[in-house]
Amino acid sequence: MNATLIAVVVLAIFIIVVLVKTAVIVPQRSEYVVERLGKYSRTLGAGFHILVPFLDRVAYRYVLKEEVFDIPSQTCITKDNVTVEVDGLIYLQVVDSKLAAYGINDYRMASSQLAQTTLRSCIGRIDLDKTFEERETINGQVVESIDQAAQAWGIKVLRYEVKDILPPESVKKAMEAQMTAEREKRAAIARSEGDRQSTINRAEGERQDAILRSEGEKQRRINEAEGQAQEILAVARATAEGLSTIAKQFQMPGGPQAANLRVAEQYVQEFGKLAKTSNTLIIPGNVADLSAMVTTAMTALQKVAPQTEVSD
Repeated sequence: MNATLIAVVVLAIFIIVVLVKTAVIVPQRSEYVVERLGKYSRTLGAGFHILVPFLDRVAYRYVLKEEVFDIPSQTCITKDNVTVEVDGLIYLQVVDSKLAAYGINDYRMASSQLAQTTLRSCIGRIDLDKTFEERETINGQVVESIDQAAQAWGIKVLRYEVKDILPPESVKKAMEAQMTAEREKRAAIARSEGDRQSTINRAEGERQDAILRSEGEKQRRINEAEGQAQEILAVARATAEGLSTIAKQFQMPGGPQAANLRVAEQYVQEFGKLAKTSNTLIIPGNVADLSAMVTTAMTALQKVAPQTEVSD
């Protein structure tokens, strides 16, 4: 009885071990390559699988997700014979597990080495100044070169990215000096353009100011001339009207007597003002003869009166 129980237990353990060894669970986005007696048998996709005990074994395990790994830094020589240190990143994906298992020993190492050789070739065809500008072109050339070779490995190269391009310190200093000179040149050009535009603006402003001032001065003189003309005309009209009125009044009864009285009053009044404002006087010899002065003025009025009548 005990021997039978022991045999059953041993058999159960054996069956469990066999199941553990032969049952395979493949994760999502993974593939396993199974060999039977050392030869390729089949590729297992995601899910639960049972292998033939002692005959089948999982030889290779591949993840179908996108992989990324560094390309070590390497020394490259540009077209203008400048040594630079370049490193990068490569992105690839296993698309055929069978080819990846039997097409090449280590697809990661092969991709890295091919990327380095292709990169050296690309850098050697361009000048140092263009290596920073042509990154996209370099990346595309590396991807194209690796992808053609990787088709036989069951690998798809998705992209390649240059991380850093490091020139020697002497070249870096020369480039920094060149950039500094270029910035100073652009700043000087900008300042000169600003000064030029400022000078043009000032000249234009002064020109406009001179034009406006001359126009204003012209208009002022025109206005003054028109005002003076109007003033002269008004004075002339007032004088003419005054003379006409005097002439008419002189012909009326009592007019000569009133004129005599007015002339005498004006004479005495103006002579008195003259004596107040000046220490030196030039006076006629017959100052006391007021009647003679009035007679002279009235004679002039009598000569004017007939002319006024004729004009009327």
